[in-house]
Amino acid sequence: MRVLSDDHVEAIHDASMTILETLGIEVMNAAALDLFAAAGATVDRASRTVRADRGLVMELVARVPSTCTLTPRNPDCRVHLGGDDVAFTLVAGPPNVHDMERGRRAGNLRDYRDLVRLAQHFNAITMLGNQVCAPVELPANSRHLDTYLANLTLTDKSFHLSAIGSGRALDGISMMAIARGLSLEAFARDPGVTTIISVNSPRRLDEAMADGLMTMAAHGQPVCVTPFTLMGAMSPVTLAGALAQQNAEALFGIALTQLVRPGTPAIYGAFTSNVDMRSGAPAFGTPENTKANIASGQLARRYNLPYRTTPGSASNAADAQGAYETMMALWGALLGHANLVYHAAGWQEGGLTASFEKLVIDVEMIQHMTEFLSPIAVDAGELALDALGRVPTGGHFFGDAHTLERYATAFYQPMLSNWQNHEAWLEAGGLDATARATKVWKKALEEYEQPAMDPGTREALEAYVAKRKEEIGAGEP
Repeated sequence: MRVLSDDHVEAIHDASMTILETLGIEVMNAAALDLFAAAGATVDRASRTVRADRGLVMELVARVPSTCTLTPRNPDCRVHLGGDDVAFTLVAGPPNVHDMERGRRAGNLRDYRDLVRLAQHFNAITMLGNQVCAPVELPANSRHLDTYLANLTLTDKSFHLSAIGSGRALDGISMMAIARGLSLEAFARDPGVTTIISVNSPRRLDEAMADGLMTMAAHGQPVCVTPFTLMGAMSPVTLAGALAQQNAEALFGIALTQLVRPGTPAIYGAFTSNVDMRSGAPAFGTPENTKANIASGQLARRYNLPYRTTPGSASNAADAQGAYETMMALWGALLGHANLVYHAAGWQEGGLTASFEKLVIDVEMIQHMTEFLSPIAVDAGELALDALGRVPTGGHFFGDAHTLERYATAFYQPMLSNWQNHEAWLEAGGLDATARATKVWKKALEEYEQPAMDPGTREALEAYVAKRKEEIGAGEP
């Protein structure tokens, strides 16, 4: 779908190029500054600002392949990013977790593992995000090792790494390479993980994110550069202004990946929504958010890049508000032709909470959407009309002899059946969607089957984790 005309797309492109040429991007990383300076960009070392002309930026962006493939330890779970393919991930990053029986609580490893098991169980989830909830009882500087190990042993799907610094990124790369029995050199030629690099909007790439980006690119793993442009807070209040800023920040980060390793895969990330101008609270699933999801897809296609976006919700519960906000944003994502729908299942409370019930509701929504995306099969016989434009067989209209009889059969009989279903629903407890979702995730955990892993591979992964924890405990950042 197109919400922007071709000249509007070009106007946003031109504005974003002007931003990069005149205002620039603050880069809080010395190595990244060196790369841009060597490429011919104007680098102000005092303010750590990079100004790059549009010719350089577009030359670098043009090096990015239009598609890429992630291969996890199970080759049958390959993820294709780009073209006509769409991948869906779990929510990633919340500090809290919630279900209807135990309430809201801090993220922890037990819940993390259960949420990962649900991702394995539901085939609508194509891959995992980065830390579906944060296990806050574990040390912050090494908990990524425990979550990577859970991802690799409890599922056989690909996942996103934490790229806050080079160490976390390299750990994830190394562990997936071990799981696949590959050297880092071979893994660079056949990637299996990706990451989200968040731009600190407006117009700042911080030191840790730049380190993570460059480490991923150096090892040939796809990088998704995603500005966090909330209209009225981190970006202009207008959609056009926010898109111009988003475009400038995303293309700048993607250009950096090509300075590190030309031809490495990259993904155009979009996370443009708005804030409530009365309270300042982030809002998702709004008309502005939905339009931004569609328009961002047009921009990504302008540069022939794979496209990532998110169907968020600001609701504090897995309720009707959460469902309709997510549905609005998800429609925008798919009509915008997103290739990677991040935070697709389980997002609640503006991303502060991973919800078991919302995960189930979202999975069902994804199932509906993927069915909607499937091709339509049309039987030629269904298109045959008689001289009056009517379907010749079985097509009775008002005034035909059997109209009332057929109407009673076609309409009232299903109504009676629905009434009987309603009675059965009441006898089963009259549960609403959220309560039924509780039963579904509990049953799914009972039915979960852990994918097999070679014992030697598991030992190698556990040994890597133990070694890295010892190194990190010895003072490594």
